[in-house]
Amino acid sequence: MTPLVTAAVLLAAVTHAGWNAIAHRITDKLTGFTLIAGGGMLIGLALLPFTAVPKAAAWPYLLVSAALHIAYYALLMRSFRLGDFGQAYPIARGTAPLLVTVLAAVFAHEVPDRWASAGVLLACAGLTGVAAWGLRGSRPDWAAVGAALATGVSIAAYTVVDGLGVRASGSSLGYVAWLMAVQGTVLPAWFLYRHRSRAWALLRPRAGLGLVGAAMSVAAYALVLWAQTRAELAPIAALRESSILVGAAIGALFFKERFGAPRIAAAGLLVVGIGLMLHTG
Repeated sequence: MTPLVTAAVLLAAVTHAGWNAIAHRITDKLTGFTLIAGGGMLIGLALLPFTAVPKAAAWPYLLVSAALHIAYYALLMRSFRLGDFGQAYPIARGTAPLLVTVLAAVFAHEVPDRWASAGVLLACAGLTGVAAWGLRGSRPDWAAVGAALATGVSIAAYTVVDGLGVRASGSSLGYVAWLMAVQGTVLPAWFLYRHRSRAWALLRPRAGLGLVGAAMSVAAYALVLWAQTRAELAPIAALRESSILVGAAIGALFFKERFGAPRIAAAGLLVVGIGLMLHTG
């Protein structure tokens, strides 16, 4: 984790929280995610003439990842419909680092040392605290919690699949361009099938906001994929989840969701956990 890789992942974290906030702000979740996925597809298609085609060994990973990303979009839409942004986002992102650590050890043979293992546990404790504060004073909506947890599982799965795929591709930008072009077809096609002649009338009022979210989404994931070619998957996954701090702040500032001392303490645990995962001694 060089300073350049660390900076790239931190920038991806901020950008990722931003596009998730845009997706949450658009009331009709299918409309919002159609704009983001469709915009990502257009950006991917625009990049194709300027990027290398991924090597043959990367294509099985790319196609599996596309399917996982579609499942991720569906689960994230459901979790945003059912729960607050400041609750759903931390749960969804917070379950990923521990799962990525286990999956990376099994499939990429990247076994964390004691510092990284301690960091994962501490970071997950902090993330749990951020999410738990969102449940304070009310009965948990277990459907929303379940959807957010399932979203986290899908995040961990595509993170490891893409980590292996981008390393086999020969071009991180080519991989992300083809990934966006392939995965971005499904949601717009479903939207057009569902709404037919009303589709453009529904998309047009939010088109500008959705396309900004799409550009942020592509930029965030391109940075992460580039970083995965230069460092191990688990610390990148943990560092990327610092987006939860940004997401909690966005939830408080723009969506009038609760924030307070327990969340600040939980955020501190997350920061210390990330520090341990980046420890090189």
